[in-house]
Amino acid sequence: MKLWPFSKRGDRRPLFSDQDRDNLRWFWRGYLKAKTPWLFLVLGMVMVQGLVYQQFISLTETGLRVIFENGDIGGLVRVCFMVMGIFTMRALMSFLVPRVSVWLASDAVLRMRQDLINHMMILDLAYFERTSSGDIILRLVNQAHDLSDFVGQTTVSAVRDVATVVIVSGYLIYKSPFLFLAAVAVMPFVPLMVRFVSNKIKHIQQSAENAMGAYMTGIEEMSNGMRTVKISNQEPVERDRLFKATAEIKDLSIRLQSAQALMMPTVDILSALVFVLIIGGGGYMALSGTSGMDGASIVAFMIGMALIFDPARRVAHFFVKLQASLVILDGVRSLFREVPNITNAPDAVGAFDVHGDIVFDKVDFAYAGKPPLFQDLDLTFEANKVTAIVGATGSGKTTILSLMARLYDADGGEVRIGGTPVNKLQIPVLRQSFSVVAQDIVIFNSSIWENIRYVKPEATEEEIWAAATHVGIDDLIRERGDVPLGPKGAQLSGGQKQRVAIARAFLRSAPILLLDEATSALDQRTEDKVKRALHDLSEGKTTVIVAHRLSAVTHADRIYVLDEGAVVEEGTHAELMEMGGLYAGMYGAQRQSYG
Repeated sequence: MKLWPFSKRGDRRPLFSDQDRDNLRWFWRGYLKAKTPWLFLVLGMVMVQGLVYQQFISLTETGLRVIFENGDIGGLVRVCFMVMGIFTMRALMSFLVPRVSVWLASDAVLRMRQDLINHMMILDLAYFERTSSGDIILRLVNQAHDLSDFVGQTTVSAVRDVATVVIVSGYLIYKSPFLFLAAVAVMPFVPLMVRFVSNKIKHIQQSAENAMGAYMTGIEEMSNGMRTVKISNQEPVERDRLFKATAEIKDLSIRLQSAQALMMPTVDILSALVFVLIIGGGGYMALSGTSGMDGASIVAFMIGMALIFDPARRVAHFFVKLQASLVILDGVRSLFREVPNITNAPDAVGAFDVHGDIVFDKVDFAYAGKPPLFQDLDLTFEANKVTAIVGATGSGKTTILSLMARLYDADGGEVRIGGTPVNKLQIPVLRQSFSVVAQDIVIFNSSIWENIRYVKPEATEEEIWAAATHVGIDDLIRERGDVPLGPKGAQLSGGQKQRVAIARAFLRSAPILLLDEATSALDQRTEDKVKRALHDLSEGKTTVIVAHRLSAVTHADRIYVLDEGAVVEEGTHAELMEMGGLYAGMYGAQRQSYG
């Protein structure tokens, strides 16, 4: 384990990089600038807190003279009441400042979170396919919360401490410039130490954030795959994997704390040197009688320096924590740097013939960093008819649906619906024309009823019951009532999940129906019932079926057979069987396997 946080090589980069400054300007302009009057109010209350310490020093000096020189009991009582009064004022400010500052910070981070969510909603599907959910959760939850704490508490406390240092220092300079300058002669070592530590902290903090994101992703993968973990008896493997991640987080936390811990002892040693200078130098000045300072002045001066050093220590520590927070701020803003490629064209139209043919005209497509999947792909899905796409895994079946709904853009050629290219349509208008039953069914932790209504929140009870009855899940709704289904619908079987997805398609009832392995998890009896329901659903709609089980597409008006991204056969079920080619071989093999 590496306890010493620094490498032998050190770079002398500035405290704030250009990216740091840009991130701070972005956060200020976007989320704090509008609250400037409130920030001035907080600053005013903070200044009052600093003035209280200055007045306390002055009153302490007065009180000491009353005790040792005048012997005036009435004057002493007045001093005591004044001290009580000013600290009551400080107590009031100490109550108001955190409340106002936390409100300001929470409001800023709330709006930032909302902007993050809005921006995330417009990002392409490709972003979510290459980014782990742990990283997204880290930015939206942990890092946003850490920023709220830093802005609302740490930064305001640092401003208060700076105000205290400046105001008290100004008063001490007024009392004795020579003694103050002599006392703080060692203070330039503090910013040098801050600069020395800051770059290392940034590097360690970035590693810690990455490790935490990987840990959260690992937890999600373990939780989602627990059924497989249990069945395959792989609990020790999962335990070791998560233990390794937690050990890495522990190591990075120790290194980070080791770097931060250097600041406090440094300031403590400097504080001791300062007090030695005040006691020695101040005492000599008082004894010599040439400086105009007496014993009360020297004691008050020492109290003033003591009041400076605690805030100074916290300010030095603030700059250390600032480096970690700059990494967090950059992590949050990195989500905004993700730019969607799937956007509305400047001349995008808001209406098209939803009942027209869907045509793939010499379409080229490749996933990022992978060989081309489609080259000069030609397909026609006739309006108001059922067209099926079959083929081996990886042949591009689901990708065709993704291009149709413009989850991806074609690299070449054109995808048209009713004669209009899909990239010339407004995205919401295009996607509202589809009802989808996908193989990756999203089930929320709410009731079956709410899960069906998800695709059409304004639906009536009658419409929801009709959709549920079509797929035979109405009895289960009555049985379960409002009981949540568990995370990702854990309390439903695969077939029940698919029936919920099909019921959604009934409820939405868009003019184009996309079925991606819609009956793959159903037994034969349930499949027959659902197929009848899907037949009713597809009436008057352009229906596209992607299926591995060929028994689900025998009724299609046209079947395309894909192999490695190319159409190798097409026709009706009877025509393809007569050809005796790939489709006929697949169908025969499946019938034999089903018995």
